[in-house]
Amino acid sequence: MAVLDFVATVVGARVLAGSVPDGTGGSQLGRREPDRPAPGVTGEDMSGYDDGRTYDERGYPVSPYDQRGYPGKGSAPSRVTVNAGRLWAAGVATALVCALIGLVGVLVVRVVFNVALYAPAEASAVGNIDTGLLCLVAAGAALAATALVHLLLLSTPRPLAYFGWIVALCTLAAVVVPFLSVTPLSVAVAMAVIHLIIGLAIGTLVSGAARAATRTPAGGPTYDLT
Repeated sequence: MAVLDFVATVVGARVLAGSVPDGTGGSQLGRREPDRPAPGVTGEDMSGYDDGRTYDERGYPVSPYDQRGYPGKGSAPSRVTVNAGRLWAAGVATALVCALIGLVGVLVVRVVFNVALYAPAEASAVGNIDTGLLCLVAAGAALAATALVHLLLLSTPRPLAYFGWIVALCTLAAVVVPFLSVTPLSVAVAMAVIHLIIGLAIGTLVSGAARAATRTPAGGPTYDLT
């Protein structure tokens, strides 16, 4: 009787421990299946998941920003665009206008006001080679201003504000320089007026061309040129 009680006690303990033999070397009660990794972690087929997403998409939602930090996957930043062709075409036209201002200005000063500008009074109405040099310098200044505003549009905020200041200061210097020479006052005044008109033409025409050649993408932020 004592032996039967001992066997019953041992069997009951093994049942409670979940290791009762099932006849195949294992156990039935309390048997625990080994842990298996989630589908997709080890490359297993995820056919049981019918939403079409991968494991990474389930566990780690895709950010609305791409790797560069711009909104939307692969989208480009909203920024100002410059039509370089239109800008430089306007710059060439401005150079022609400035050259003509120099030529017409010398002609008016010599013929209308009888001021011997860039040549003695008995010379031709358009003066001498110095008049041609003035026209070339005026055209070069217009092209340099076009290059400057193009650079400012691509690199600085409020580019036309900086451009206006630079052109104004350069024009002021060009107006003052004739008075530093030993030329007669009438000649210095005539040169200063021509330089002033050329500077105003460059500032207004190139600034207007920069505005016309600048575009902001639809739906993007506004871009303050001034």
